[in-house]
Amino acid sequence: MSVKTRLVATGLPLVLLAVIATPATAAEPYERVLNGKFDSVKTPWWSSGIAPSTVADGRLCAQIPGGTANPWTAMIGQNDIPLEAGQPYTLRFTATATKNVTVRAAVALGVAPNTTVLNKPAALTSVPKTFEFTGTSTVATRTGGQVAIQAGGVSAEPYTLCIDDVSLTGGIVPPGGGWDYGSPVRTNQYAYPTAGAKRASIVSSSTTPLDWQLRDAAGAIVKTGKTQVKGKDAMTRDDVHIADFSSYKKAGSGYSLTVGSDTSYPFDITDKPYDQLRRDSLAYFYHNRSGIPIEAKYVGDAYARAAGHVGVAPNKGDVSVPCLPGECDYSLDVSGGWYDAGDHGKYVVNGALAAWQLMDTYERSLHTFDIEGIRDGLLSIPEQSNQRPDVLDEARWEVEFLLKMQVPAGKPLAGMAHHKIHDLAWTAHPMLPANDPQPRYLHAPSTAATLNLAAAGAQCARVYKIWDRAFSDKCLAAAESAWKAALANPAKYAPDEDSVGGGAYDDTNVTDEFSWAAAELYATTGKREYLGRITTKLTSAGFSWKDTGGLADLTIMRLPLRFPLDRVLAARSRVISVANGHVNDLRSQGYPNPSKPADGQYAWGSTSATLTASMIMAMAYDTTLDRKYSDAVLESMDYLLGRNGLNQSFVSGYGEKASRNQHHRHWANQVDAKLPNPPAGSLAGGPNSGLQDPVAQQNLPGCAPAKCYIDELGSWSTNEVAINWNSALAWVAAFADTR
Repeated sequence: MSVKTRLVATGLPLVLLAVIATPATAAEPYERVLNGKFDSVKTPWWSSGIAPSTVADGRLCAQIPGGTANPWTAMIGQNDIPLEAGQPYTLRFTATATKNVTVRAAVALGVAPNTTVLNKPAALTSVPKTFEFTGTSTVATRTGGQVAIQAGGVSAEPYTLCIDDVSLTGGIVPPGGGWDYGSPVRTNQYAYPTAGAKRASIVSSSTTPLDWQLRDAAGAIVKTGKTQVKGKDAMTRDDVHIADFSSYKKAGSGYSLTVGSDTSYPFDITDKPYDQLRRDSLAYFYHNRSGIPIEAKYVGDAYARAAGHVGVAPNKGDVSVPCLPGECDYSLDVSGGWYDAGDHGKYVVNGALAAWQLMDTYERSLHTFDIEGIRDGLLSIPEQSNQRPDVLDEARWEVEFLLKMQVPAGKPLAGMAHHKIHDLAWTAHPMLPANDPQPRYLHAPSTAATLNLAAAGAQCARVYKIWDRAFSDKCLAAAESAWKAALANPAKYAPDEDSVGGGAYDDTNVTDEFSWAAAELYATTGKREYLGRITTKLTSAGFSWKDTGGLADLTIMRLPLRFPLDRVLAARSRVISVANGHVNDLRSQGYPNPSKPADGQYAWGSTSATLTASMIMAMAYDTTLDRKYSDAVLESMDYLLGRNGLNQSFVSGYGEKASRNQHHRHWANQVDAKLPNPPAGSLAGGPNSGLQDPVAQQNLPGCAPAKCYIDELGSWSTNEVAINWNSALAWVAAFADTR
């Protein structure tokens, strides 16, 4: 076995293969730092907390305090630098200081054991001077390297350090190169249904069909056939064939598909492949509850943690949160709810959509006689065995938080909902919620948040009516007061801000929120005043936290007997039309993604777009019972679970090569071995052509749209988690489990 073969077998990154198996050096050096000229912004450079820095006159300048003890006490740096073992790296920069000092220029592994590539003295004065140092790396890492100017321990008095024209060159793997996606035979890495469609995608430039063999766990051939030549797949730039083994229906584990000398990851064939996923995807929400201990008896020792944001030091807590200065004169108890994503923020617009999807999962279960979906004991949560459906128990944890975000009676803007609550500044990474020391603030009320609250509150009133009449009444009162407040304040928009400590979630068009809220309020109350405000229609764009208009049609389809017939027929026609488009998009591609962006670019959270399309196709199935829609939903799950251009399952714990380093504050095993990886059932955001984070920018330039993904903790633009993504996964997994 060759060196290269051995490394592939162990799953090590190709950057190592290139270093060991390729002796040649690149003709021109590759640049490894981002934004080294500081023409306008600081990102992704950072400075130590005691050395605040800013970009001024095209330089990055930091205020270095006097009297520090060690060089690394005060630094300017950039993380996520790729390094290749055995390769030389040259660091160049220009620097000045307002005092004559000797700082240290370092390139090293940014995490333990902090292996050094170079660490050299640089004598600075007020006159700009350019330095150049070279060292050889003994470690290989895609994202663990760090460039730093260590400026502490050199002066008893404070001084200003400025750097410019920073460059680190070296390595032989070009930026965006060095990727090995494993076997060209791509399958659902988890399981196929015995009675459903079973297809695989094979990367091959052959223009003629290829032979394939389905093998059992013992390696015996149980089915053979020939591929269909699909051709060039635009979103991955792969040449693709399709293998269809749907006619094989014997349940078992450890199957694999072989084409030539290439074999897929193993997978199962089973009657109910999504029974566990519907539970795990819902269990995600208990893991992300705020304001309650996450107990080992429900999640196991590895995931147990203290309650976050309950006012116990060092937390400032969520039990009495003031507004940002100038926004209001009161504080609110906004404890509870779910942490939205990889940070500790809580947002009404995202939370309402996620809660809506969980409650709609329950409503669908009622109408389709899916006993699992209305069962108490489905989940391992504190509310189990309370004689209420677990999915409603979980949704209630968020709904109660949403109600707390409403402006109190007697205050200006009473009935409106505060847009969000989060930390004043970004917390360190990793950070357990109970250890978060940042002060937290309510942000201004917004019309979008208020209408989201109205929609979720109206739905809550409907679904909880038979389980808890008092809570149902409370939800309806909040929903109707929110609606009136939104009518009185129809244009209070959340700003598109450079938000610090949490996301902006800006929205300056709330026609869609008015329509969705009206649909939910009409469905629950039957009051004619709401019917005329339902003005939006489902389109191929689907829906999201920012664009909720399409949800009005889905509400009508969920409860057709509560709406006028003409509204129902029109909504039905639109749902079927949009679903047909998604089926066609899935069939037209080499990999079964029903979401095919018209502009050819994958957006942030692209896996949720896949699930949104799947949800619409599932709704079309529910109204037509046409199996082309349910089959397409199952194939969409194949895409999410590994049948894609990356040969990557985006759901943790599901598949041989599943995402396990999603961006999250306390599922951060990649940087702290004492912390866990995400639990099974956590959905990664997936390919994102925007590459908004430094890890993605370093590793994915030039990527094909459907391959702009990296399973790294620091890649928040491709690998974050979010409640509205996992709620979509839970909805679709529940549907798939009933097929």
